[in-house]
Amino acid sequence: MKNINIIKKNHEFQSIIGNKKFIKTKGFIIYFKNNNLDRFRYGISVGKKIGNAVLRNKIKRQIRSMVYELLNEQKNKNYDVVLMARAMILNKNYENNLEELRKSLLLIK
Repeated sequence: MKNINIIKKNHEFQSIIGNKKFIKTKGFIIYFKNNNLDRFRYGISVGKKIGNAVLRNKIKRQIRSMVYELLNEQKNKNYDVVLMARAMILNKNYENNLEELRKSLLLIK
């Protein structure tokens, strides 16, 4: 996975969230915005309500791994996506979260 596919800048996060196109699921809120780069870019946000720093970093690693698995399946390659984890992500295992994310990313239009 290349670092050029990762959104890190605060103004990029704000631009995508400000676009107000999103999908809500039990484990994620997925904000998305069309880009003209012909590649899928993503950013991950885990709020402080979810747990301590160790737990938040574990969730970020899991989400990064999920995105890496789903990157080849992604049909809409020209989107910027911000994945925000919700507290329900803790109640499900990795496979269930992966399937939920897979279904959600297919809804992006």
